Amino acid sequence: MQHCFAVSTAARATRRLLPRQRDLASMAAGATMTKMSMFQAINNAMDIALDTDDRAMVFGEDVAFGGVFRCSMNLREKFGSDRVFNTPLSEQGIVGLAIGMASVGYTPIAEIQFADYVFPAFDQIVNEAAKYRYRAGSTWHCGGMTIRMPCGAVGHGGLYHSQSPEAFFSHCPGINVVCPRGPIQAKGLLLAAIRCPDPTLVLEPKVLYRQAVEEVPAGDFTLPIGKAEVVREGTDVTLIGWGNQVNRLLEAADLAKEDGVSCEIIDLMSILPWDEECVLESVRKTGRCVVAHEAPRTSGFGAEVAATIQERCFLQLEAPVQRVCGWDTPFPLAWEEFYLPTPLRVLDAIRAATSF
Repeated sequence: MQHCFAVSTAARATRRLLPRQRDLASMAAGATMTKMSMFQAINNAMDIALDTDDRAMVFGEDVAFGGVFRCSMNLREKFGSDRVFNTPLSEQGIVGLAIGMASVGYTPIAEIQFADYVFPAFDQIVNEAAKYRYRAGSTWHCGGMTIRMPCGAVGHGGLYHSQSPEAFFSHCPGINVVCPRGPIQAKGLLLAAIRCPDPTLVLEPKVLYRQAVEEVPAGDFTLPIGKAEVVREGTDVTLIGWGNQVNRLLEAADLAKEDGVSCEIIDLMSILPWDEECVLESVRKTGRCVVAHEAPRTSGFGAEVAATIQERCFLQLEAPVQRVCGWDTPFPLAWEEFYLPTPLRVLDAIRAATSF
């Protein structure tokens, strides 16, 4: 029914394909490629979901006219106001509605306008959606529920429009959490989330909505939830990130190359579940690791990654695992560049790891 170029056994065996190689592989399979920005890829994914599932619905604050980032534009005109509609400004209500719809067989695609405002719905997500199947002994569930939310720094968002809340949800069994770095991942992961039998949060780095543009398969495809991607292979140090941070890691790796350091870069793509084996395989090879994310350092998801590496790769490590994160402060406005884990801060961590 759905065309998945990345979930077959053969595709799983080629998890380490680089992005361009993956694009070529999909084209070789006959896929039509179309240049899309990330918001266009997300729009295309929801278009496909609504077209292939007559029980799918898109709703949230202002989504009927396209949303503040235009990700849902033209969907109401195509599918009607009973399937694409606005809600009141109530995140708790939006998620509660999604849970109820999913529990009776609908496929809700809910939007939280900014990830910073998901916290009024925190109880609905972690105490209701995540536990619904468990408490009902699998007789009831709200799988098929997807919650999209723009996250991360955007250059001018300040403390209420810049946060990255993935770590809050990574501690909660029963849900998935994914975060794309560009249009291909955004479309593939969103379609996978919509069709997944478990509730899934899709964190979308909003700064990439228009900045990230690439050739994307025009048809229906999914990317596997829980699988990381080796974006660039290297031999001296492993760099791990997700979302827009992967793009900063690529810049840092280019700078490290001038020092003669070869960096392997891993995009986790999925925070929950996360691909431990991909990470461990890489760190056992390189012996060094840097984990980076925008969220604050203390109890950030990088701490979980670092702890797992030091438990399972201790004898292969040549240096302590380095973390490059946001600081333990509210997200600043004027000082955003000092707060973010920039390529230069990552480069300092690479140098610390390789000179230990």
